[in-house]
Amino acid sequence: MTETGWKEKIGRGVSRWGKWILVLVIAASAVYWLRSRTVSVAGYTAVQGEIVAEVMGTGTLEAKVQTVVSTKIPGRILDVRVDQGDQVRAGQTLLRLDDSEFRQQVEIARSSLDAAKATVERMQADAVRSQAILEQSRIEYRRRESLFTSKSIAANEIDKRKEELKVAEADVEKTKAAVIEARKNLVVAQNTVDYHLARLGDTLIAAPFEGLIVRRDRDPGDVVVPGTSIFLLISTQSLWVRAWVDETEMQRVAQGQRARVVFRAEPGTDYRGKVIRIGRETDRETREFLVDVVVEKLPENWSVGQRADVFIESAHKESAIVIPSKAVLRMQGEIGVMANRDGRAVWQPVKTGLRGREYLEILDGLSPGELVVYTQGPDPIPEGRKIEIIRREPGR
Repeated sequence: MTETGWKEKIGRGVSRWGKWILVLVIAASAVYWLRSRTVSVAGYTAVQGEIVAEVMGTGTLEAKVQTVVSTKIPGRILDVRVDQGDQVRAGQTLLRLDDSEFRQQVEIARSSLDAAKATVERMQADAVRSQAILEQSRIEYRRRESLFTSKSIAANEIDKRKEELKVAEADVEKTKAAVIEARKNLVVAQNTVDYHLARLGDTLIAAPFEGLIVRRDRDPGDVVVPGTSIFLLISTQSLWVRAWVDETEMQRVAQGQRARVVFRAEPGTDYRGKVIRIGRETDRETREFLVDVVVEKLPENWSVGQRADVFIESAHKESAIVIPSKAVLRMQGEIGVMANRDGRAVWQPVKTGLRGREYLEILDGLSPGELVVYTQGPDPIPEGRKIEIIRREPGR
């Protein structure tokens, strides 16, 4: 190869290496620029504090005791004395049916009862009279029998008295039977009066217990039959939230646990409650089970059926290392946080414990006082990146 050829070959090699060196320089510059670029983050100091683990459920406010108020008899509503939203006492009259026909039936039945009483009195008087006649016939028969023995009277005379005695005895039995029949009729007449009085009483519909009228379905003039809904009455002494909880949380829920209830109408207010009953049947479609939570004090404005979220306290620690849940990340199958190390974000693996509403317990990997950082966006902070803490959230 000539000297010129060698020079050309060497020149081409130098040119290729120059390109690669240029690429490496650019890449190194980019990495340096990225690592040196400051990222704005929020910071939180890990603290020793209280944490409460909760199980969430969603449900509705329901009345433990409620009933549909209806009538026992068919009729036309004459008067409605309460309305939706009214508090009522046990036994308070809620409405009245037209009772004109029932009053007429009571009067007819009472007239029949009076007649039955008069018949009994007459039959009893007849029985007394028949008994007196029988006694007199017996006395007369014994006297005649004595005279016949002494041959003072003829045989046909004693036969006549014997026949009179038989007639008196038969009359006594007849009047006794008449008295029994009259007394039976009296019982029937009394039962008829009682029946129509009860039906008359059924025209007044009363509250079976103290409570609140939450719904009114009928108005004066409406014709109703037994089973027709007129009012929905609930007891305000026993209201609870019936919440559906995922079956995976079943082992964490127990009767007596404290809970907080958040009604959808007041999302910023917590109401204290307690688990009083746990369902033992899981819905086969949703895979959820029912948990009943009684609320200590209801909102000023509430309604049966309104939606609420329930947060049941399943575990509690007075002293634990806690940080915000949003600061904990999962990267490549490992759980950890970005910690502040001399102004740079450094990946720090951690072991977590109880999970609260907003905070998470750290069992291992952090100590109280260490600063963890995170961004508000979806992307994590690259490890080693220089950081600037623009907002520091105070430890609790």
